[in-house]
Amino acid sequence: MTKFLSCSCVWALLALVGCGAGSGTDSESGTADSEPATADTGVNDPATIEAGKQIFRFDTFGNETHWTQTLRLHEIVDSEIQPVEALALGLKVDLDKLDFTKFVLKNPLFASGTRELLRQDAVVGLKATFDEKGRIATLGVTCALCHSTVDNALLPGIGHRLDGWPNRDLDVGAIIAMSAALTAEQKAVYKSWGKGKYDPRYNLDGRNGPVVIPPAYGLAGLNRVTFTGDGDNIAYWNRYVGVTQMGGHGTFTEPRTGVSVTNGSDDLISSKLPALQAYQLSLEAPRPPARIDAEAAQHGKVLFDGAARCATCHSGPKFTDANTRLHALAEVVSEPEPEGAPSYASRGATKQYRTSPLRGVWQHPPYFHNGTAPTLEAVVATYNTKKSLGLSQADIADIAEYLKSL
Repeated sequence: MTKFLSCSCVWALLALVGCGAGSGTDSESGTADSEPATADTGVNDPATIEAGKQIFRFDTFGNETHWTQTLRLHEIVDSEIQPVEALALGLKVDLDKLDFTKFVLKNPLFASGTRELLRQDAVVGLKATFDEKGRIATLGVTCALCHSTVDNALLPGIGHRLDGWPNRDLDVGAIIAMSAALTAEQKAVYKSWGKGKYDPRYNLDGRNGPVVIPPAYGLAGLNRVTFTGDGDNIAYWNRYVGVTQMGGHGTFTEPRTGVSVTNGSDDLISSKLPALQAYQLSLEAPRPPARIDAEAAQHGKVLFDGAARCATCHSGPKFTDANTRLHALAEVVSEPEPEGAPSYASRGATKQYRTSPLRGVWQHPPYFHNGTAPTLEAVVATYNTKKSLGLSQADIADIAEYLKSL
């Protein structure tokens, strides 16, 4: 990895230190620090939701065993990753945790700056402990690594947390590929994923087909919370990811796929799942941006409900096909997968796809489970072609504008 990238953002940060930088600003769609809503979650207890928030942001479920002892990524981060490189990898810095003075004193142009950010709990989704010499002793990851970003209030990659927003800048494959414990073939697979993508089955079935990191907001009221509808609640998928992907201590078993994984002799996951789910259910989809063409969006809604046949599946308040129906591979327009990758649904428990919810869809391009549509216009155009809808370019633009308003 290149050790010395452009340092312009670091110098900008240093300049801002003397200007009293760090005051909060609103994100494009609303206030980054807004309190999560508790309506329609099934759990309205503020203490439970707050406990879940702490788990989501800071709990590793004991996965230091995997990231430190197996992959030994703590050694790479401790000695090689500068703050500029961390930002280039898509890691985010929590402005509300950042102590500028201490950061500057630790030489922010070198790995010592990254160590200081970790010491301050300012790197979103990473948790570290330190030895008596100040070196990183253990490194673990949390849910927030993939499912939080920041509002860029100070600089790109540095701002206030936006929990539930997918980190589509994160190159998690490139991070994992730094491990010396992997074979050259494994590293090539991880590096192939690119920013904002992750394959939650590759380490189990050996088949490479990454999907986009999904949002973890707007989940209240959904029965199908994953692309393929595996499991009936968030806790199912949290256990799957926590054990099989993050390396947390606990057990996950799924007879339909033959997956059975146990890490450690203790269970550091099960007792935390209810609170974690309560917090995720409290995260509302972000409000649409203010710059919406109301006339175009209104015409788009008419088409959405009518000629474009979108509402045939994207129905109800969540636009999710009444929440229960799943679709066979032949019904979806997002397959075949790009570059000959295996069907993602074929690797899961249901072998089918859900109808994805549309609230907040403006916020998380690219689209479809595999990210093959870069814009909402491209999504509608794909349906128009594969379903022979006969929409004009103006119609496609208006439907996309309506989707942005949701």
